[in-house]
Amino acid sequence: MRVIAGTARSLRLETIDTMDTRPTTDRIKETLFNIISRELPDCTFLDLFSGSGAIAIEALSRGAKQAVLVEQNRKAVDCINRNLEFTKLKDKARVITGDCVAAIDSLERSGLVFDIIFMDPPYGKLLEKQVLNRLASSGIVDKNTWIIVESDLDTEYDYLTDIGYEIDRVKKYKTNKHTFIQEIL
Repeated sequence: MRVIAGTARSLRLETIDTMDTRPTTDRIKETLFNIISRELPDCTFLDLFSGSGAIAIEALSRGAKQAVLVEQNRKAVDCINRNLEFTKLKDKARVITGDCVAAIDSLERSGLVFDIIFMDPPYGKLLEKQVLNRLASSGIVDKNTWIIVESDLDTEYDYLTDIGYEIDRVKKYKTNKHTFIQEIL
């Protein structure tokens, strides 16, 4: 896995061997960043269920001004920190070790509002629903925030309108998809 573009272009990132993380392939990551490229310069980026940190590192490499990475797995957090050091992007990043909902509570107290929130939770556990419900009542999201969820192809989002969100677009791949979500305007 490598950084595709920007200041850290072509640098290889470390990953961890565990069943708890599934690194997003370079091809899927490139497609994702082609879609969001106009939103990246000077944005604040939140990466939930960060794994190796590759998505937030790519965002920082491409011009995001700040990224917060949230990961519960201690080995993954160590990997994130090594990758941030290696890419020389650590000064633009904050790493939070812990549960994503608890991290949202903490971030809400900081007054920070994110432009892009990306999450890649473990598939089939409905964690994205739990996080989206918490984000809906959170001050870290506003009408301009773009929430992107990576999930398996079978994940349904039929509850979104009930919590004030709508699907902006869906990009499907062979085994998974990215769902782009925003507040209902």
